Amino acid sequence: MLCYPGLHALVFYRAAHWTWGHGWPVAGRFLSHLGKLFTGIEIHPGARIGARLFIDHGTGVVIGETAEIGDDVTLYQGVTLGGTSLHHGKRHPTLADGVIVGSGAQVLGPITVGAGARIGANAVVVGDVPNGVTMVGIPARPVLRKADKEFLAYGLDADLPDPVARAIEGLRGEVARLLDRVAELEAERHGSDHRDHARLADGPRLAVKKDDEAPASDQVRGCN
Repeated sequence: MLCYPGLHALVFYRAAHWTWGHGWPVAGRFLSHLGKLFTGIEIHPGARIGARLFIDHGTGVVIGETAEIGDDVTLYQGVTLGGTSLHHGKRHPTLADGVIVGSGAQVLGPITVGAGARIGANAVVVGDVPNGVTMVGIPARPVLRKADKEFLAYGLDADLPDPVARAIEGLRGEVARLLDRVAELEAERHGSDHRDHARLADGPRLAVKKDDEAPASDQVRGCN
């Protein structure tokens, strides 16, 4: 009760949301501003938040005006539930029940993150996420869930196949194959050059042999 900023931020939000919904928008914004100064967590009073939201550490968390958060959602530090436009309609994401959003992740626009989904640390999500899927990368892409359903909000296990890492490894392999082929072509070219030099070196000896034969033919013609 005394030392957890995530809890303090929710207390400020509940009061600000109540005043916002009862026609006192300035009072709601003022309360939310006090909450941000006190906790480092900014929650717009117009956002809709369900039961048991858990904000761990919390510094730098931003939740926009039209964001909607279901029950039992977990947000780590630096998470942004932001908008991508300035129109007055729905412009912030909706998080269904049981979603976990890792530290530094950005969930942007009027998209829906399905129940039980996981957003990896520093991921940027700009499209809808199906139920129970783990998203990683920039822009975020789906990867396989672990069988034990554990999730590392500060990063990813080494055995989770990051699609960006797979693409980089594929490019590295292709570059290695191209370098090997270039080395083979260089070796073939150098071998051809050595054979050409050998033929040029044999040329004078052939010429000497013809010169040696010339006097013999002249001797035959002289005898005739």
